[in-house]
This record gives sequence, structure tokens and C-alpha cells, in this order.
Amino acid sequence: MTYEEFADSRLGALLRYAVMLTGDPHTAQDLVQDTMVRVQLNWRRVAASDSPDGYVRKMLTNQFIDLRRGSWLRRVLLRAEPDPAPAVPTDHAHETAERDRIWGMLAKLPRRQRAALVLRFYEDLPDADIAEALGCAVGTVRSSISRALATLRAELVEAR
Repeated sequence: MTYEEFADSRLGALLRYAVMLTGDPHTAQDLVQDTMVRVQLNWRRVAASDSPDGYVRKMLTNQFIDLRRGSWLRRVLLRAEPDPAPAVPTDHAHETAERDRIWGMLAKLPRRQRAALVLRFYEDLPDADIAEALGCAVGTVRSSISRALATLRAELVEAR
């Protein structure tokens, strides 16, 4: 498989994953673009790996965790939708407010915890693959997800 074939087949999925990580489609596009430049520069190594898709997902995750623009990124109001909703909502204002509230809660999580949640619940990866993508132990993945969910639960309880 060539770099161009890989990019054509996986770019959409990588962008959706990046939107879930960043919460902002514009930042996600920048993140994917930066990652794909690195992928192209290192294509031989990526193509030679057992799972080029996993390798690139790990690169993208590391780019997200190591964002040097973190100071302004934390101040961005997260309002992105990963995919447009196909049905017309019954109460658009309520659903928009609820979505903004959830994005806000996710934005407060540490990046590794947020990445672990996205890899688990959006990408539907098992613990071992998440650990590989984050470069940590399986137990660390489980504790990160547990802590993130506990934080989200606590915020939901406080809000009620």
C-alpha cells in the first residue's frame, strides 16, 4: 500500500477521531495535517509496521497529548459535532446546551484520560490497543478510564 492509498482510505476516520480528541473541527484538521506530514516523512517505517492504522493512530494520539499550543487550546469553547445528526431534534436548544455541557466537561479532563475515553468509547478499542496507542500499561488505561468516568459522573451529579 502506498502513502496516497493509505491517506485516501483512512483520512476521514482519522479526522473524526481527531475531532473527538480535540472537540474542535479546525484544531482536529490541523492535528491530522501535522500527523499526516509526519506519516509521509516516515512512510517506510509506518508501512513496515504490523498495523499501519494503529501506528498512525498512535502518532495522532501522541501529537494530541503533546500539543505545544496547549495554553490557548484549553481556553477554546468546545462546540464541535463529530457527525451531523440525521434527525431533526425535538428541542434543539436543550440538546445544544446539553452537548455544550458535555464537551465542556470533557475539555476539563487531562488529555491522556480524554484520549483513553475516545479510544475506548468512540474507536471501540480493547485495553491492550489503547495501551499501545498511549504508550502505557493496560492497568494505566483502566485506571485512566475509571478516573475520567468518575470525574464526569461527579460533575453530572453536581450539575443536577
